[in-house]
Amino acid sequence: MLLSSLLPPPPPLPLLRHAIDAVDDGLLVLLAGRRRLVAQVAARKHEHGRPLRDAWRERQVHARAQAWARWLRLPAASAQALMDLLIADACALQQARHVSPPASLPALPMSASSATPSDTTRSDTLSSLWPALLPPPRYWRQLLRLVPPALQASALQAALDRALAPALQQGVFDAVQSRRLGIAVEDLGLHWVCELSQGHVRLLQGQQAEATVAGSATDLLLLASRQQDADTLFFQRRLRLTGDVELGLTLRNLLDRLPWESLPLGSRIVLQRAALLADSARGAYRQRHR
Repeated sequence: MLLSSLLPPPPPLPLLRHAIDAVDDGLLVLLAGRRRLVAQVAARKHEHGRPLRDAWRERQVHARAQAWARWLRLPAASAQALMDLLIADACALQQARHVSPPASLPALPMSASSATPSDTTRSDTLSSLWPALLPPPRYWRQLLRLVPPALQASALQAALDRALAPALQQGVFDAVQSRRLGIAVEDLGLHWVCELSQGHVRLLQGQQAEATVAGSATDLLLLASRQQDADTLFFQRRLRLTGDVELGLTLRNLLDRLPWESLPLGSRIVLQRAALLADSARGAYRQRHR
């Protein structure tokens, strides 16, 4: 009884279902993007007279899926079935008469060419409601507790390592090599200690940070995506720097001088869209609770 009383309460069922719906939406968006890429591949195959199926490529797709499944601890059979479905969908698409991809992504839920003014207004209204539908961080905090800390750290380390790889290889951060910087996402209850060592980012377990940047998930995203500058966020006390202030300022200056274009395009898109969505959701929440 005592142990159960100390555990955090499980997330409510509506929130869990809302999160599942969001994941399903993301899967469909990714499928739409994959089909557009497949259409381009089909066009190239047609130009060069290549056959529809490529057995070597299909084996490669399955091998990569199985490797990811092992790393993510997913059933091998599920990964196999998913790849079979995607390959079958790709083959059906390539067999279609028109293989040229559409010039742009259609508006949801229907294309702009077929939408009436009332449909367009309804779609715009639905888009504006998305931020208001997102739950506040305290609910996400409960969901994150279900994710093993080691998996969280591994994902963050991989993302940071990939984003900063060119700068690390060029020695941009040599001045802060082997120094420990903490990142505290206060509203999500997350805290990591990072170290730059031998051209890579390492997340340390059980060590104290020399300097720590702390703030909400939204403000940290706004900083990382360069939607707002560090001086404004620190002046408004939305972010705080504790510990070795000189180390924190040195690292901030190095990051500020880093060309935004040097980050991988995918990382820039994810950061900017996540920051804008989080900021809109926070504004909608505050509007509702005035």
